[in-house]
Amino acid sequence: MRRETSVPRDGWQEIIESQGLAYHRTAHPGHLTRPYWDESVHYSFTMDEVLALESQTEELHGMCLEAAGHVIATGRYRDFAIPDWVAPEIEASWRRGDPHVYGRFDLRYDGAGPAKLLEYNADTPTSLVETSLIQWFWLKDVHPGDDQWNSVHERLIARWKELPLQSGPAHFAWTNMDETGEEAMTLGYLQETAEQAGRTTVAIAMEDIGWDPASGRFLDMERRVIRTLCKLYPWEWAVADPFGPQAVRQQVSMTWIEPLWKMLLSNKALLAVLWEMYPGHPNLLPAYLDGPRDLPAHIRKPLLGREGAGMRVVTPGGVEETGGEYGAEGHVYQEFQALPGFDGWRPVLGAWIVGDEAAGLGIRETSGLITDDSSSFVPHRIVL
Repeated sequence: MRRETSVPRDGWQEIIESQGLAYHRTAHPGHLTRPYWDESVHYSFTMDEVLALESQTEELHGMCLEAAGHVIATGRYRDFAIPDWVAPEIEASWRRGDPHVYGRFDLRYDGAGPAKLLEYNADTPTSLVETSLIQWFWLKDVHPGDDQWNSVHERLIARWKELPLQSGPAHFAWTNMDETGEEAMTLGYLQETAEQAGRTTVAIAMEDIGWDPASGRFLDMERRVIRTLCKLYPWEWAVADPFGPQAVRQQVSMTWIEPLWKMLLSNKALLAVLWEMYPGHPNLLPAYLDGPRDLPAHIRKPLLGREGAGMRVVTPGGVEETGGEYGAEGHVYQEFQALPGFDGWRPVLGAWIVGDEAAGLGIRETSGLITDDSSSFVPHRIVL
Protein backbone atom coordinates (compact mmCIF):
# COMPACT_ATOMS: atom_id res chain seq x y z
CA MET A 1 0.00 0.00 0.00
CA ARG A 2 1.53 3.27 -1.16
CA ARG A 3 0.34 6.86 -1.58
CA GLU A 4 1.42 8.20 -4.95
CA THR A 5 1.12 11.54 -6.73
CA SER A 6 -0.02 12.14 -10.29
CA VAL A 7 -1.03 15.01 -12.54
CA PRO A 8 -4.81 15.66 -12.66
CA ARG A 9 -6.46 15.30 -16.04
CA ASP A 10 -7.15 18.46 -18.01
CA GLY A 11 -10.71 19.57 -17.31
CA TRP A 12 -11.17 16.98 -14.55
CA GLN A 13 -13.96 19.00 -12.92
CA GLU A 14 -16.13 18.85 -16.03
CA ILE A 15 -15.21 15.20 -16.57
CA ILE A 16 -16.39 14.01 -13.16
CA GLU A 17 -19.50 16.18 -13.28
CA SER A 18 -20.48 14.59 -16.60
CA GLN A 19 -20.04 11.18 -14.98
CA GLY A 20 -22.39 11.90 -12.06
CA LEU A 21 -20.30 13.65 -9.40
CA ALA A 22 -22.27 16.86 -9.74
CA TYR A 23 -22.09 17.56 -6.01
CA HIS A 24 -18.30 17.64 -5.60
CA ARG A 25 -18.41 21.44 -5.21
CA THR A 26 -21.44 21.58 -2.88
CA ALA A 27 -20.95 18.60 -0.55
CA HIS A 28 -17.60 19.90 0.69
CA PRO A 29 -17.13 22.90 3.05
CA GLY A 30 -16.48 25.91 0.83
CA HIS A 31 -13.55 27.32 2.81
CA LEU A 32 -11.34 24.32 2.02
CA THR A 33 -8.63 24.67 -0.61
CA ARG A 34 -8.37 20.96 -1.27
CA PRO A 35 -11.15 19.67 -3.57
CA TYR A 36 -13.50 16.90 -2.50
CA TRP A 37 -12.41 14.70 -5.42
CA ASP A 38 -8.60 14.81 -5.48
CA GLU A 39 -6.91 12.89 -8.29
CA SER A 40 -3.54 14.54 -7.72
CA VAL A 41 -2.90 11.60 -5.38
CA HIS A 42 -3.98 7.99 -5.24
CA TYR A 43 -3.25 4.77 -3.36
CA SER A 44 -1.74 1.72 -4.99
CA PHE A 45 -2.19 -1.82 -3.68
CA THR A 46 -0.90 -5.25 -4.53
CA MET A 47 -3.35 -7.94 -5.53
CA ASP A 48 -2.49 -9.92 -2.40
CA GLU A 49 -3.43 -6.94 -0.22
CA VAL A 50 -6.77 -6.57 -1.97
CA LEU A 51 -7.59 -10.27 -1.78
CA ALA A 52 -6.88 -10.18 1.95
CA LEU A 53 -9.09 -7.10 2.40
CA GLU A 54 -11.90 -8.78 0.45
CA SER A 55 -11.75 -11.82 2.69
CA GLN A 56 -11.67 -9.74 5.87
CA THR A 57 -14.58 -7.60 4.71
CA GLU A 58 -16.76 -10.62 4.04
CA GLU A 59 -15.80 -12.12 7.39
CA LEU A 60 -16.77 -8.89 9.15
CA HIS A 61 -20.09 -8.84 7.32
CA GLY A 62 -20.82 -12.40 8.44
CA MET A 63 -19.93 -11.49 12.02
CA CYS A 64 -22.28 -8.50 11.87
CA LEU A 65 -25.15 -10.71 10.74
CA GLU A 66 -24.41 -13.06 13.64
CA ALA A 67 -24.40 -10.06 15.98
CA ALA A 68 -27.79 -8.92 14.69
CA GLY A 69 -29.22 -12.36 15.37
CA HIS A 70 -27.71 -12.28 18.86
CA VAL A 71 -29.21 -8.87 19.69
CA ILE A 72 -32.64 -10.06 18.55
CA ALA A 73 -32.37 -13.35 20.45
CA THR A 74 -31.37 -11.56 23.67
CA GLY A 75 -33.64 -8.52 23.25
CA ARG A 76 -30.87 -5.96 23.70
CA TYR A 77 -32.69 -3.17 21.90
CA ARG A 78 -32.24 -0.61 24.66
CA ASP A 79 -28.47 -0.83 24.24
CA PHE A 80 -29.16 0.48 20.72
CA ALA A 81 -31.57 3.23 21.89
CA ILE A 82 -34.34 1.58 19.87
CA PRO A 83 -37.88 2.33 21.11
CA ASP A 84 -39.68 -0.64 22.64
CA TRP A 85 -42.53 -0.45 20.14
CA VAL A 86 -40.13 -0.85 17.20
CA ALA A 87 -38.39 -3.96 18.54
CA PRO A 88 -41.07 -6.54 17.57
CA GLU A 89 -41.10 -5.26 13.98
CA ILE A 90 -37.29 -5.46 13.75
CA GLU A 91 -37.49 -9.06 14.93
CA ALA A 92 -40.23 -9.83 12.42
CA SER A 93 -38.20 -8.20 9.62
CA TRP A 94 -35.19 -10.32 10.57
CA ARG A 95 -37.19 -13.55 10.82
CA ARG A 96 -38.69 -12.98 7.38
CA GLY A 97 -35.27 -12.36 5.91
CA ASP A 98 -36.29 -9.01 4.42
CA PRO A 99 -33.74 -8.46 1.62
CA HIS A 100 -30.83 -6.06 1.83
CA VAL A 101 -28.73 -4.53 -0.95
CA TYR A 102 -25.54 -2.85 0.21
CA GLY A 103 -23.40 -1.39 2.98
CA ARG A 104 -19.95 0.12 3.60
CA PHE A 105 -17.39 -0.80 6.23
CA ASP A 106 -15.01 1.93 7.36
CA LEU A 107 -11.65 0.35 8.07
CA ARG A 108 -8.28 1.33 9.49
CA TYR A 109 -5.57 -0.26 7.33
CA ASP A 110 -1.89 0.47 6.86
CA GLY A 111 -0.80 -2.37 4.58
CA ALA A 112 1.20 -4.00 7.37
CA GLY A 113 -1.46 -5.70 9.49
CA PRO A 114 -5.11 -6.73 9.45
CA ALA A 115 -7.81 -4.14 8.78
CA LYS A 116 -9.60 -2.83 11.87
CA LEU A 117 -13.32 -2.09 11.84
CA LEU A 118 -14.15 1.51 12.73
CA GLU A 119 -17.88 1.36 11.93
CA TYR A 120 -20.42 -0.18 9.56
CA ASN A 121 -22.54 2.17 7.43
CA ALA A 122 -25.24 -0.39 6.80
CA ASP A 123 -28.41 1.67 6.28
CA THR A 124 -27.63 4.84 4.30
CA PRO A 125 -24.03 4.61 3.01
CA THR A 126 -22.77 7.37 0.72
CA SER A 127 -19.71 7.87 -1.57
CA LEU A 128 -21.22 5.24 -3.83
CA VAL A 129 -20.96 7.25 -7.07
CA GLU A 130 -17.33 8.12 -6.35
CA THR A 131 -16.43 4.50 -5.66
CA SER A 132 -18.35 2.76 -8.40
CA LEU A 133 -18.06 5.21 -11.32
CA ILE A 134 -15.73 8.17 -10.91
CA GLN A 135 -12.58 6.38 -9.78
CA TRP A 136 -13.18 3.60 -12.36
CA PHE A 137 -13.21 6.08 -15.23
CA TRP A 138 -10.13 7.75 -13.72
CA LEU A 139 -8.34 4.39 -13.77
CA LYS A 140 -9.24 3.78 -17.42
CA ASP A 141 -7.95 7.25 -18.37
CA VAL A 142 -4.78 7.37 -16.25
CA HIS A 143 -3.71 3.78 -15.54
CA PRO A 144 -5.44 1.63 -18.18
CA GLY A 145 -3.04 -1.25 -17.67
CA ASP A 146 -3.84 -1.64 -13.98
CA ASP A 147 -6.84 -2.95 -12.11
CA GLN A 148 -9.06 -1.71 -9.28
CA TRP A 149 -11.02 -3.34 -6.48
CA ASN A 150 -14.33 -2.33 -7.96
CA SER A 151 -17.18 -4.59 -9.04
CA VAL A 152 -19.80 -2.42 -7.34
CA HIS A 153 -21.72 -1.56 -10.51
CA GLU A 154 -22.00 -5.12 -11.79
CA ARG A 155 -22.89 -6.49 -8.38
CA LEU A 156 -25.61 -3.89 -7.82
CA ILE A 157 -27.24 -4.82 -11.12
CA ALA A 158 -27.04 -8.51 -10.24
CA ARG A 159 -28.48 -7.83 -6.79
CA TRP A 160 -31.48 -5.94 -8.16
CA LYS A 161 -32.15 -8.82 -10.54
CA GLU A 162 -32.27 -11.42 -7.77
CA LEU A 163 -34.26 -9.43 -5.20
CA PRO A 164 -37.82 -10.70 -4.60
CA LEU A 165 -39.42 -7.26 -5.02
CA GLN A 166 -43.13 -6.66 -4.86
CA SER A 167 -45.17 -5.92 -7.99
CA GLY A 168 -45.23 -2.43 -9.47
CA PRO A 169 -42.45 0.13 -9.86
CA ALA A 170 -39.66 0.50 -7.31
CA HIS A 171 -39.63 4.00 -5.83
CA PHE A 172 -36.35 5.77 -5.08
CA ALA A 173 -36.76 8.55 -2.52
CA TRP A 174 -34.49 11.42 -1.55
CA THR A 175 -35.28 14.18 0.93
CA ASN A 176 -35.59 17.88 0.19
CA MET A 177 -33.46 18.51 3.30
CA ASP A 178 -30.40 17.58 1.21
CA GLU A 179 -29.09 20.88 -0.15
CA THR A 180 -25.93 19.49 -1.77
CA GLY A 181 -27.45 17.14 -4.33
CA GLU A 182 -25.39 14.22 -3.04
CA GLU A 183 -28.41 12.23 -1.91
CA ALA A 184 -30.36 12.80 -5.13
CA MET A 185 -27.40 11.79 -7.30
CA THR A 186 -26.68 8.71 -5.18
CA LEU A 187 -30.28 7.58 -5.41
CA GLY A 188 -30.33 8.41 -9.10
CA TYR A 189 -27.37 6.10 -9.58
CA LEU A 190 -29.02 3.31 -7.57
CA GLN A 191 -32.15 3.83 -9.65
CA GLU A 192 -30.09 3.50 -12.84
CA THR A 193 -28.59 0.19 -11.70
CA ALA A 194 -32.09 -1.10 -10.92
CA GLU A 195 -33.27 -0.10 -14.39
CA GLN A 196 -30.28 -1.83 -15.96
CA ALA A 197 -31.42 -4.90 -14.05
CA GLY A 198 -34.81 -4.66 -15.79
CA ARG A 199 -36.75 -3.09 -12.94
CA THR A 200 -39.32 -0.34 -13.48
CA THR A 201 -38.53 2.65 -11.26
CA VAL A 202 -39.94 5.98 -10.09
CA ALA A 203 -38.10 8.88 -8.42
CA ILE A 204 -39.83 10.71 -5.57
CA ALA A 205 -39.05 13.02 -2.67
CA MET A 206 -39.72 11.64 0.79
CA GLU A 207 -41.82 14.74 1.44
CA ASP A 208 -44.11 13.83 -1.48
CA ILE A 209 -44.99 10.40 -0.15
CA GLY A 210 -48.57 10.34 1.09
CA TRP A 211 -50.49 8.11 3.44
CA ASP A 212 -53.93 6.80 2.54
CA PRO A 213 -55.79 5.88 5.74
CA ALA A 214 -58.56 4.13 3.80
CA SER A 215 -56.24 1.54 2.27
CA GLY A 216 -53.54 1.77 4.92
CA ARG A 217 -50.84 2.21 2.28
CA PHE A 218 -48.25 4.78 1.22
CA LEU A 219 -48.92 6.47 -2.14
CA ASP A 220 -46.88 8.51 -4.60
CA MET A 221 -47.96 11.77 -6.26
CA GLU A 222 -50.00 9.84 -8.86
CA ARG A 223 -51.74 7.89 -6.09
CA ARG A 224 -49.93 4.69 -6.99
CA VAL A 225 -49.36 2.34 -4.09
CA ILE A 226 -45.68 2.23 -3.11
CA ARG A 227 -44.67 -1.40 -2.77
CA THR A 228 -40.87 -1.03 -2.94
CA LEU A 229 -39.04 1.97 -1.48
CA CYS A 230 -35.29 2.58 -1.68
CA LYS A 231 -34.30 5.52 0.52
CA LEU A 232 -31.31 7.35 1.97
CA TYR A 233 -33.39 8.39 4.96
CA PRO A 234 -32.10 6.76 8.16
CA TRP A 235 -34.48 4.46 9.95
CA GLU A 236 -33.92 6.29 13.25
CA TRP A 237 -35.27 9.43 11.55
CA ALA A 238 -38.21 7.58 10.01
CA VAL A 239 -39.13 6.01 13.36
CA ALA A 240 -39.26 9.47 14.97
CA ASP A 241 -41.43 10.97 12.21
CA PRO A 242 -45.20 11.44 12.62
CA PHE A 243 -45.76 8.62 10.12
CA GLY A 244 -43.08 6.45 11.71
CA PRO A 245 -45.54 3.90 13.12
CA GLN A 246 -47.10 3.43 9.70
CA ALA A 247 -43.69 2.97 8.09
CA VAL A 248 -42.56 0.46 10.70
CA ARG A 249 -45.77 -1.54 10.41
CA GLN A 250 -45.64 -1.57 6.59
CA GLN A 251 -42.79 -4.07 6.62
CA VAL A 252 -44.95 -6.95 5.43
CA SER A 253 -46.75 -5.16 2.60
CA MET A 254 -43.69 -3.23 1.32
CA THR A 255 -40.08 -3.96 0.48
CA TRP A 256 -37.78 -1.41 2.08
CA ILE A 257 -34.20 -0.89 0.95
CA GLU A 258 -32.57 -1.07 3.39
CA PRO A 259 -34.82 -3.26 5.63
CA LEU A 260 -35.78 -2.38 9.19
CA TRP A 261 -33.40 -4.92 10.74
CA LYS A 262 -30.48 -2.88 9.38
CA MET A 263 -31.15 -0.50 12.30
CA LEU A 264 -29.03 -2.90 14.33
CA LEU A 265 -26.05 -2.82 11.96
CA SER A 266 -26.03 0.94 11.35
CA ASN A 267 -25.83 1.64 15.09
CA LYS A 268 -22.40 1.93 16.72
CA ALA A 269 -23.55 -0.17 19.68
CA LEU A 270 -22.81 -2.98 17.23
CA LEU A 271 -19.09 -2.40 17.85
CA ALA A 272 -19.44 -3.35 21.52
CA VAL A 273 -21.59 -6.39 20.76
CA LEU A 274 -19.04 -7.61 18.22
CA TRP A 275 -16.23 -7.30 20.78
CA GLU A 276 -18.30 -9.26 23.32
CA MET A 277 -18.94 -12.02 20.79
CA TYR A 278 -15.48 -12.08 19.19
CA PRO A 279 -13.02 -10.81 21.84
CA GLY A 280 -9.51 -10.39 20.48
CA HIS A 281 -10.56 -10.81 16.84
CA PRO A 282 -7.81 -9.36 14.62
CA ASN A 283 -10.25 -7.18 12.66
CA LEU A 284 -11.88 -5.61 15.72
CA LEU A 285 -10.93 -2.94 18.22
CA PRO A 286 -12.03 -3.26 21.86
CA ALA A 287 -15.34 -1.44 22.37
CA TYR A 288 -17.68 -1.03 25.34
CA LEU A 289 -21.03 0.54 26.13
CA ASP A 290 -20.45 1.31 29.82
CA GLY A 291 -17.33 3.46 29.49
CA PRO A 292 -13.74 3.23 28.28
CA ARG A 293 -12.76 0.78 31.06
CA ASP A 294 -8.99 0.26 30.95
CA LEU A 295 -8.37 1.59 27.44
CA PRO A 296 -5.29 3.87 27.53
CA ALA A 297 -6.67 5.78 24.53
CA HIS A 298 -10.25 5.74 23.34
CA ILE A 299 -12.76 7.45 21.09
CA ARG A 300 -16.28 8.11 22.31
CA LYS A 301 -18.76 7.78 19.42
CA PRO A 302 -22.48 8.67 19.44
CA LEU A 303 -24.53 5.59 18.65
CA LEU A 304 -26.22 7.36 15.74
CA GLY A 305 -23.55 9.90 14.77
CA ARG A 306 -22.73 10.79 11.16
CA GLU A 307 -19.81 12.40 9.30
CA GLY A 308 -17.57 12.40 12.37
CA ALA A 309 -19.90 14.65 14.40
CA GLY A 310 -20.00 14.40 18.18
CA MET A 311 -16.75 12.44 18.52
CA ARG A 312 -14.37 12.72 21.47
CA VAL A 313 -10.83 11.34 21.28
CA VAL A 314 -9.01 10.88 24.59
CA THR A 315 -5.31 10.01 24.57
CA PRO A 316 -2.45 10.46 27.06
CA GLY A 317 -1.56 13.52 24.99
CA GLY A 318 -4.89 15.28 25.36
CA VAL A 319 -8.50 15.48 24.17
CA GLU A 320 -9.92 16.34 20.74
CA GLU A 321 -13.63 16.78 20.04
CA THR A 322 -15.92 17.52 17.12
CA GLY A 323 -19.17 19.42 17.41
CA GLY A 324 -22.61 18.16 16.54
CA GLU A 325 -26.02 17.40 17.95
CA TYR A 326 -25.58 13.64 18.30
CA GLY A 327 -25.06 11.87 21.60
CA ALA A 328 -28.35 12.08 23.48
CA GLU A 329 -29.00 8.51 22.35
CA GLY A 330 -25.85 7.25 24.10
CA HIS A 331 -22.28 6.39 23.18
CA VAL A 332 -19.89 3.56 22.52
CA TYR A 333 -16.27 3.69 23.71
CA GLN A 334 -13.81 2.17 21.25
CA GLU A 335 -10.06 1.80 21.54
CA PHE A 336 -8.43 4.64 19.64
CA GLN A 337 -5.76 3.78 17.12
CA ALA A 338 -4.80 6.78 15.01
CA LEU A 339 -5.26 6.32 11.30
CA PRO A 340 -1.95 5.54 9.58
CA GLY A 341 -0.07 8.53 8.20
CA PHE A 342 0.91 8.81 4.53
CA ASP A 343 2.68 12.07 3.65
CA GLY A 344 0.81 13.81 6.46
CA TRP A 345 -2.61 12.47 5.43
CA ARG A 346 -4.66 9.71 7.03
CA PRO A 347 -6.82 7.39 4.88
CA VAL A 348 -9.99 5.58 5.86
CA LEU A 349 -10.81 2.63 3.64
CA GLY A 350 -14.48 2.23 2.74
CA ALA A 351 -15.00 -1.43 1.83
CA TRP A 352 -18.34 -2.08 0.12
CA ILE A 353 -20.63 -5.07 0.50
CA VAL A 354 -23.33 -5.80 -2.10
CA GLY A 355 -25.63 -8.60 -1.05
CA ASP A 356 -23.25 -10.65 1.07
CA GLU A 357 -20.13 -10.23 -1.05
CA ALA A 358 -17.27 -7.72 -0.93
CA ALA A 359 -17.61 -5.43 -3.93
CA GLY A 360 -15.12 -2.56 -3.94
CA LEU A 361 -13.09 0.10 -2.20
CA GLY A 362 -13.34 3.86 -1.75
CA ILE A 363 -10.82 5.95 0.19
CA ARG A 364 -11.24 9.25 2.03
CA GLU A 365 -8.40 11.20 3.56
CA THR A 366 -8.15 13.57 6.49
CA SER A 367 -5.28 15.56 7.95
CA GLY A 368 -6.69 15.22 11.46
CA LEU A 369 -7.65 12.38 13.74
CA ILE A 370 -11.33 12.18 12.73
CA THR A 371 -12.76 11.68 9.24
CA ASP A 372 -15.56 14.20 8.65
CA ASP A 373 -17.24 16.19 5.88
CA SER A 374 -13.98 18.03 5.18
CA SER A 375 -12.27 14.81 4.05
CA SER A 376 -11.41 14.28 0.39
CA PHE A 377 -12.06 11.22 -1.74
CA VAL A 378 -9.03 9.83 -3.58
CA PRO A 379 -8.90 6.98 -6.11
CA HIS A 380 -6.91 3.77 -5.95
CA ARG A 381 -5.45 1.14 -8.25
CA ILE A 382 -4.08 -2.38 -8.10
CA VAL A 383 -0.61 -2.48 -9.64
CA LEU A 384 -0.32 -5.35 -12.11
